[in-house]
Amino acid sequence: MTLPALRERASPNHDSRGEPPGPVHRIDTLVLHYTGMPSAAAALDRLCDPAARVSAHYLVEEDGTLWRLVAEDRRAWHAGVSAWEGEGEINARSLGIEIVNPGHEWGYRPFPEAQMRAVEELCRDLVARHAIPATRIVGHSDIAPERKADPGELFDWPRLARAGIGLWPEPDPQLPRRRGRGVGIVERARALASLARIGYPVTPGDEAPALAAFQRRFRPQRWDGRLDAETALRLAEVHAAYDDCRHALARRRRERFNAYRRMN
Repeated sequence: MTLPALRERASPNHDSRGEPPGPVHRIDTLVLHYTGMPSAAAALDRLCDPAARVSAHYLVEEDGTLWRLVAEDRRAWHAGVSAWEGEGEINARSLGIEIVNPGHEWGYRPFPEAQMRAVEELCRDLVARHAIPATRIVGHSDIAPERKADPGELFDWPRLARAGIGLWPEPDPQLPRRRGRGVGIVERARALASLARIGYPVTPGDEAPALAAFQRRFRPQRWDGRLDAETALRLAEVHAAYDDCRHALARRRRERFNAYRRMN
């Protein structure tokens, strides 16, 4: 990788992505976190402390400085108990980026331009080299909504999507007019099905954490975990965008497979 200001600090907290004859996981997911600690130095120390048993592949400071902590071919310990698209073992199949920010406990604040620029460059490099689908670029709260809130509602997901990293369907301008309105039984069932189809781990009867995680990312003006009409419409928009992306990816794979068969 030829990104600027890349520094090395080896974390001991990693293991194998799998060894034959068992499963060997291919990298297909990118997880973005905030550090949630008072300083970058404190976060680096924790991510490299063997007693903490946590780590990530990269850390991005607020001034844009990049740290590599774990080699990409190793499994870092950043996702914890988590799932996406019905699949667990997220650590085994993902790369993790920690973005320095005090988080909600220590004084959550916007992410500076220098930091976002570095995050964008790093993500673009990782997504290109590992062919990570846009539908599998997630925040920690997306994959562990009952435990996590990062990178949070101030993170600039639209910016990354404009750079080809992840998805951000533009919201219907009528959305705010639907805020607070209730939804019927059929609309509620459809909305919760969309939440699961996007990829969120949804606990039946306790959907509020997953709804709040969705809102933090795709409707950050209000993330109360309630399914109002505005959230239901936004869910439909995002679900459609994710389905379109997955269908396009499946079509390209079929085309490549058919081209390979014709050549052999």
